Amino acid sequence: MKKTITRPVAAGFRFSRGWRKHGLLRSSVLAAAGLLILVSALTGSALSQDRGPRSVADLAEKLQGAVVNISTTQTLKGTRGVPLPSIPKGSPFEEFFEDFFNRQQRPNRPRKVNSLGSGFVIDSSGLIVTNNHVIDGADEIFVKFSDDTKLKVIEVVGTDSKADLALLRVKPEKPLVALEFGDSAKMRVGDWVMAIGNPFGLGGTVTLGIISAKKRDINSGPYDEFIQTDAAINRGNSGGPLFDMEGKVIGVNTAIISPSGGSIGIGFAVPSKTVVDVVDQLRRFGEARRGWLGVHIQRVTDGIAESLGMEKASGALVANVAPGSPAEKAGVKVGDVILSFDGSMIDNMRKLPRLVARAAIGKTVEVEILRSEKKKTLKVTIAKLAKKKEPAKAEIKEPTETEKTSLLGLSISSMSAELRSKYKIAKDINGVVVTGVDPDSDAAKKSIMPGNVIVEVKGRELKGRKVNSAKDIEKAVGEARKSGRGSVLLLIASGSGGVRFVALSLE
Repeated sequence: MKKTITRPVAAGFRFSRGWRKHGLLRSSVLAAAGLLILVSALTGSALSQDRGPRSVADLAEKLQGAVVNISTTQTLKGTRGVPLPSIPKGSPFEEFFEDFFNRQQRPNRPRKVNSLGSGFVIDSSGLIVTNNHVIDGADEIFVKFSDDTKLKVIEVVGTDSKADLALLRVKPEKPLVALEFGDSAKMRVGDWVMAIGNPFGLGGTVTLGIISAKKRDINSGPYDEFIQTDAAINRGNSGGPLFDMEGKVIGVNTAIISPSGGSIGIGFAVPSKTVVDVVDQLRRFGEARRGWLGVHIQRVTDGIAESLGMEKASGALVANVAPGSPAEKAGVKVGDVILSFDGSMIDNMRKLPRLVARAAIGKTVEVEILRSEKKKTLKVTIAKLAKKKEPAKAEIKEPTETEKTSLLGLSISSMSAELRSKYKIAKDINGVVVTGVDPDSDAAKKSIMPGNVIVEVKGRELKGRKVNSAKDIEKAVGEARKSGRGSVLLLIASGSGGVRFVALSLE
């Protein structure tokens, strides 16, 4: 038997000495091995790069000059009280402590409060973007650059509390380094991002991470659509920029989730798509101008979808229409489900306010609705959102009868002056009053409570029926049961005037 000797070859292959007899085959194998080594090296390099940029030093050095630290001073009026400890009467220290703590009270003496944040230059002439909460209520605002230059803000050009953005102006001696905005819509979950800011007063701090999620709603406002990142964001980072790997601003760092105030890898930034729109309006008008449709909406749940004959839960359910609003003029009614707005599908309720807000004032858009299981397209001319709008008033006459009954786990009674006074129900709210709720009922699970008013019953065949008496509800529920439906849709008003739809099980 012929002895075979093996030897290691690059990339871990081993070849038999017996292969030397076949020179051509051996050459081919070695050539293939060499190619494999080259491909492996190139692939390894690519994988190394995919795990993250080797260094962002050049990028950070280029951008730091446009990122500023923001410090504010605010004067608070009133007494700065110090609690007086319990001291036994007649104690030799009684007079000393009373004298000391009386001096500490300093009645009506104003005191200064300082705060820190971040910002960035968007125009070489001296325009700076930051968060509204960083400068809100400040008497004086200063910005400090990476070269230790300190400038006083000469003008707050405009603020927007809903998007938490502010635009400031300083007067520099020479043109400033300005940043460019990128397109946040093109960013993907997993893309690398870099933050520069002033966490805990440590200016010029650079942190690196990825986009963890997009379009986050953290219930901080009506237009939440945050970018979530695991790049370290801490107190003092507020108002600072979030960069892509090309050095363009794709977000403004705004909030964190943290029990301690320090980074736990969950930070949120306002996307540049929103920032660009708001900042442009602040520059032009000194305020953010948003579109207004004039509807109060709520989420379409599975129960509501079933009661309306919808195949799946989607869209935005109209619970109220403001009088004189664009929606009312276009024919939108309570109980309609808005399916699309200006060509964009409403897959969830919170998408509609963002679309309406961005719509140009005076623009006529198409709104697709679902009404009585039929789709209909309406044309709505968008108006400007005012600071405050009066709530819609129901036009239902006061009933004269006072009936009482129990239905669907609810004790209900016709409206009366006594019930209106007892539950402090507004004069413009009429319907059937809930006087009791079975704690084990579906109504209790849906947070219906005594003092709520059933204004309307809605369903496939009911097409929206206003109710004035307990008998009206009994009749509507009976018709719903005969039709074989599993739930009935009630329009519920609270005593103060807030309205919502609730789907109650008929079982």
